[in-house]
Order: sequence, then structure tokens, then C-alpha cells
Amino acid sequence: MRLGVLDIGSNTVHLLAADLHPGGRPLATTSDRTVLRLMRYLTDDGAISPEGVRALEDAVERARRVADADDLHVLLATATSAVREAANGAEVISRIEERLGQRLQVLTGELEAELTFLAVRRWFGWSAGRLMLLDIGGGSFEFAAGEDELPEAAASAPLGAGRMTIDFLREDPPGEDRVARLREHARATLEPIAQRFRALPRPDHIAGTSKAIRSLARLVGYAGPGWSGSERMLLPRTALGSWIPRLARIPASARQELPGITPDRAFQIVAAAVCLHTAMEMLDIAELEVCPWALREGVLLRHIEQAGADAGDAAEPVTF
Repeated sequence: MRLGVLDIGSNTVHLLAADLHPGGRPLATTSDRTVLRLMRYLTDDGAISPEGVRALEDAVERARRVADADDLHVLLATATSAVREAANGAEVISRIEERLGQRLQVLTGELEAELTFLAVRRWFGWSAGRLMLLDIGGGSFEFAAGEDELPEAAASAPLGAGRMTIDFLREDPPGEDRVARLREHARATLEPIAQRFRALPRPDHIAGTSKAIRSLARLVGYAGPGWSGSERMLLPRTALGSWIPRLARIPASARQELPGITPDRAFQIVAAAVCLHTAMEMLDIAELEVCPWALREGVLLRHIEQAGADAGDAAEPVTF
């Protein structure tokens, strides 16, 4: 059965289509994304501007056309923090649903963490033991930990790379003083989450799943540009920390020339590095391993589980 996930995130509108059956792994057939960086369209009162809504509608229509051409049995449409927290979120959701012709599921930060954790568990398997997950996106930063497929703890913080760039690092380059202020803010925001996760048993394996984390792992040299998930990609905290002062001193146009940093991530990669490094310090994480599966794969896996083995049930979107 061919299923699709439309992930409307803070940075991109990303459609992933995959062949999947109960007990099997998702085999991707189509991946199509539009880079939006919705945080740049936020008004002073926290609403998505009319220009941003139009750009979002255009991206959703494009994804819908790709999905229709791929002859999907079902399309699972989800949205995360940028839409979830917008002051005009209800209006934006209604307009997206009108363009899609179906319901849009808006995920809470905790559910986003749980679904991503499921994907990470399936990727690494039971032999990985107790897992911890870090996933930094454009609008929020998710955490989860546990030894089963459902995490014992899941949390979300408003520390996404796009959000923090707009709030703290608007100047290009931002400079070390602004980076220090962002680090102080990240530390204060993460303290209750860090207390909660430090109280859990020590994880056997720690994973990161986001595009920003993959970019930073390539930057520090612990994976090659051709990485496809078949080999280990590691991100050590010490190596990440050594790069932050340099990233803060050079403009985005120069950052995109660095290994692993794509033009669409160049402006916000400093904020991602600072927030991630701060979290790794507070949680005493020396190194994490990048996982190629994340939220979209988790949504597919949860859908096929909840729908059951019957193809008729699996052809109807489930509610998470």
C-alpha cells in the first residue's frame, strides 16, 4: 500500500510517499519539499502574514498535485509548531484544509516527539536499549526518552532554529555577544526539561533526527556528503562547540560554502548549533548519532499500526 505524509513544518512543506504494509519498513517512493521558513512571515502579534499564508497555500497545492500523481491510497496531512502556535492558526488551518480537500492534523509538541521516537526506535531496534531523542526543527525542539516504542518522557520547547534566529540572531553575522544571550535563554528554557530527563535512567543510545543536526554532523566532519543512513553519522559535543564561535563570526553567504550547510539552512544554523550544544551540555551528552528516520516515518508507522492489517481500514486516515 502506498501512503503519503504531508508534513507542514516551520521550515518546509514536505511530502513523503512510501510503500508500506503491516510489519514492514517504509520504502520511500517520492520525496518533494518546498522551503518556506514560515518564521520569517510572522507578524509582531504572532500571526502568519497574508504573504506567508499565500506561500503556504501554494506549497500545499503543489504537494497535493504530486500526491495525486503518485496514486496514493491515503495522504496523512500534519502540521507542527509554526501553524500550531500562530495567532491566526485556526484560519490558516481552515485554508489549508480547503486546498487539500481533507482534514489537517495539528500535532502537539509532545505527540511530535512521541511519533519521532517511534521512528527512531524502529530504525535502531531493540538492541539499542534505552533511547534518548533530540530533534531541533524550525519552530520547536523536541525530546523523548524510554526503553519501549512509546517514550517514558516526551517534551517540546519553543527553541526552534528559525524562531531563535528571529528572536536573537537577526544580524548577519550575529557575533558572539548575541550568541551568548541566546545560550542564556536556551539554558533557562531547557532547565525544567533537563531536570525531568536527568531523573530518568541513563540512556544506552542517544539519537538526533533533524536536518539541522545532519548538517552540523557533516560540518564537523563525522560523516561524508554521500551519507544515506547505511553508515553511522555522529555529532560529538566538543566538536560542535568548537565550531560555534566561527559560525557566529561569518555571514550566511559564507556559511553555505561550508561542508553540509545548504543555502536554506545557512541563516539559522548558528541558532540550531547553540541550542543543540546547550541541550547536550545540560543533559551530559558527549555524542549523539544521527537517525535518518524522523517524524514523517513515525506518522506512517503509527498509521499502519492503528489502521490494522485490513487494507480497507488502512486506506482511511487515522487520528493520532
